Amino acid sequence: MEGLQLIAVGGAEPSRVVTNDDLSKLVDTSDEWITTRTGIRQRYFCAEGEDTATLAVQAARQALERSGLQLAQIGCCVCATVSGVYAAPSTACLVQRELGLAQDIPVLDVNAACSGFIYGAAVARGLLAARPGDARRYALVIGSEQLSRMMDMTDRSTCVLFGDGAGAAVLELTPDAEFAVDLGARGDMAIEFPTGGPIRMDGRAVFRFAVDALPRTLHAVLNAAHRTLDEVDWVVCHQANSRIIDHCIKKLGADPAKFYKNMDRHGNTSAASIPVALYELQESGRLQPGMRIACIGFGGGLIWGGMLITVKGSAV
Repeated sequence: MEGLQLIAVGGAEPSRVVTNDDLSKLVDTSDEWITTRTGIRQRYFCAEGEDTATLAVQAARQALERSGLQLAQIGCCVCATVSGVYAAPSTACLVQRELGLAQDIPVLDVNAACSGFIYGAAVARGLLAARPGDARRYALVIGSEQLSRMMDMTDRSTCVLFGDGAGAAVLELTPDAEFAVDLGARGDMAIEFPTGGPIRMDGRAVFRFAVDALPRTLHAVLNAAHRTLDEVDWVVCHQANSRIIDHCIKKLGADPAKFYKNMDRHGNTSAASIPVALYELQESGRLQPGMRIACIGFGGGLIWGGMLITVKGSAV
């Protein structure tokens, strides 16, 4: 089966920066308490006029500009989110309308929580492959969240963790791509995103799940690709908690420099966290043609997913 390769990435940050000190004025917490337990120092919240859809549009537009492609070359649009403005129209439909994407392509949202971007890429691959006679071989895959509107700001166990943001990637379906994906789920209420909020979470249960799911999924996707961790240039995990990633690095005996982290600046942005991290790597010049990237998501569902993808050419 044909695989995907990464062409370009875009990102969007809301305009409101919320520091740990800001939160300490609202709830019984402190910068030291949050930082030592999570690695998070600040996050972004949407201001008036900003939401999941506006962030998704901004990130998607930027990814398309960096790709050098025309709108007419996009064959599908998939948006991963748990915080869409509407149940319908989907956030992906709002992106389609604002950007002027073709009306004869599949456009939909995917709800796979913090693994949403991985699931979105897998769905996009299937949608493109299902239309073999269509010359449009490029997918726009977005992760966008406005979790700030779903939080109980009096609950210090959750309100310090989450933030808003969006990342988008242009992916190409091609026979030459080195690509592998591993997906799974286990129905569990350890993390709840009720419609309209508030977010509820059993922190200890989630930690136990994450430190098992992350290395297990990384091994699974590497085995599927017939690669070792030494052959991977970057590991981009869902940015939930620095301690989760550090625990898994130690368990794997891996090089910490290979595992990208940005939760100190963004917090947990659910489906947006992996594409936002890819966007930062791109903008800092640390994504180069031919690089192999392992992306690992884990979170509410409980659900997990892994993907090995390569960077194409010089577009990124």
